Amino acid sequence: MDLTTDYLGFKLPHPFMPGASPMADTLDGVRKLEDAGAAAIVMRSLFEEQLLQEQLLTHRYTDFHRDTFPEASSFLPEPELFHLGPETYLEQIRKIRAAVKVPVIASLNGITTASWVEHATLIEQAGASALELNVFAIGADPGEKASDLELRMVELLKAIKTRVKIPIAVKLSPFFSSLSNMATQLDRAGAAGLVLFNRLFQPELDIEALEVKRVLHLSDSSELPLRLRWLGVLSSQVNCSLAASGGVHTVADAVKALMTGADAVQVVSLLLKKGPKEITVLRDGLTHWLEEHKYESLGQLRGSMNYENSPDPSAFLRANYMMMLQSWSPES
Repeated sequence: MDLTTDYLGFKLPHPFMPGASPMADTLDGVRKLEDAGAAAIVMRSLFEEQLLQEQLLTHRYTDFHRDTFPEASSFLPEPELFHLGPETYLEQIRKIRAAVKVPVIASLNGITTASWVEHATLIEQAGASALELNVFAIGADPGEKASDLELRMVELLKAIKTRVKIPIAVKLSPFFSSLSNMATQLDRAGAAGLVLFNRLFQPELDIEALEVKRVLHLSDSSELPLRLRWLGVLSSQVNCSLAASGGVHTVADAVKALMTGADAVQVVSLLLKKGPKEITVLRDGLTHWLEEHKYESLGQLRGSMNYENSPDPSAFLRANYMMMLQSWSPES
């Protein structure tokens, strides 16, 4: 069965790869992923805060007035919160590239241009095959227009593209007034791919200690439908690659993501729960499903149920919403 797919300009043997996570923090972990058949390796994100922390420390130890604003460092996370610092991250790229034969996709997480352009160049020089921009931003400033926030994302992509030649994917959140417009802008600005979606880890409260808690909840299949909706819509609107990220835990989940237009499927929670071998399970399971349903290749399946090809395109928009509300009854 031909499972080959094109993602970010790479011809991959199948669509399954680990998403950005701690799984690529060690060479042993990376080799296990490759042995399990990972089509590519996506590294965990290097955060903008890490770059700013490094700049701040450099400034404090080299500037004559380094103690003028000593409280500034308190606004940034402590360095030990991050597993890989900026320099260590670059060295990890070099080590992974030397250890595996599959594409290695680095990841930057932030929203301002700051040091991103410079560090994207260093990431390319370290040997990354591609770069994933995780543009996570919370529009909490009432004085900031949505259009300004979106423009910064597009300008950030353009700025980085002027300095690097490797493909760039943009990992988005679903929270845009017009996600189609945002995706189209990024596509036109030269994004090689879009990753749908960033999982936003929401804060929880400890009502006894009066603290905001950081709690990690792994995904499950219930998160997939949001991805399916937008994969289905965007795969008929943009030319760049699309990757599903979040909610794929079974072969059926993967088939749905591919049917609605995904070129690649990034998996994290499933691998954290059950280990890298699940990549093999998904790949072999997809082969069996395609053979059982008389498909000749993955290409025949991909996008066959997106907005453009679906027998009921309205189901991707408001139709299901209206039908579900109107048909509900206490007995249902």
